[in-house]
Amino acid sequence: MFEGKEVKLGIAPIAWTNDDLPDLGKENTFEQCVSEMALAGYTGSEVGNKYPKDPEVLKAALSLRGVEICNAWFSTFLISKPYEETEKEFEKHVSFLSQMGAKVVGVSEQSHSTQGIQDQPVFEGKYVMNEEEWGLLCQGLDRLGKLSLEKYGVALTFHHHMGTVVQSAEEVERLMQGTDPAYVSLLFDSGHFAYCGEDPVEMVKRYAGRIKHVHLKDIRPEVVEKVKAEKMSFLAGVRAGAFTVPGDGCITFAPIFKALEESGYEGYMVVEAEQDPAKANPLAYAIQARKYITEQTGL
Repeated sequence: MFEGKEVKLGIAPIAWTNDDLPDLGKENTFEQCVSEMALAGYTGSEVGNKYPKDPEVLKAALSLRGVEICNAWFSTFLISKPYEETEKEFEKHVSFLSQMGAKVVGVSEQSHSTQGIQDQPVFEGKYVMNEEEWGLLCQGLDRLGKLSLEKYGVALTFHHHMGTVVQSAEEVERLMQGTDPAYVSLLFDSGHFAYCGEDPVEMVKRYAGRIKHVHLKDIRPEVVEKVKAEKMSFLAGVRAGAFTVPGDGCITFAPIFKALEESGYEGYMVVEAEQDPAKANPLAYAIQARKYITEQTGL
């Protein structure tokens, strides 16, 4: 599978140290994190808060381990702040990624997001954009994507996410229809689609030609049901174990890999499963996921 295509495997540091819940993995160092990524057989990493901010220092540490940066999350506020504020911070972010050799940037609109509110039920109170806000979001993303691609050679990929203004299949469709495919692509996240009740297989088939970055994430459906029944927040769900690595939850990944292969996908597929490292040993789960992906794809 993926023969003749440039497809690589990465893993996110959020399994070792959680940026949104700093107590999760506070004992784990940057050096341990990237060493265990390499030990488990991954060549790519996204960026965590413990990573060195100096590109040369970070490159040196990663090159020792045969790992490279493939993406880093960026929060936009296109519907709640002046465009220029977002663009200024975005350009700094993309400049850093370009220096690190990354080819994509993962963007999430965080205006009115509930994902970080500790006492907000994730299945309730999600903000719904009006027509004007949709226009601001789509036009802003096109402008950021054009800047990123033409000035830095980095493609903008949009990350749909629980608790944000773009979560459901309908919202993703509206975003895809409202943005220029030349400048805005999709960051496909299997776990976030499954979490909100959408079929990740249907979603990957629908947007395969527009996907430029992939998060391989599984869910534990019994925990997601508990989150819904007990009106838990997104972060409380993370602590409870809503997410896990591919092959350990309920998502069937074979048709996802098949759809990506048939579309000619190239780039990184990144294991991203935020869990409590005290309960879910990051190295053990990283190895488990790597073995499963090899069995499914041959990579």
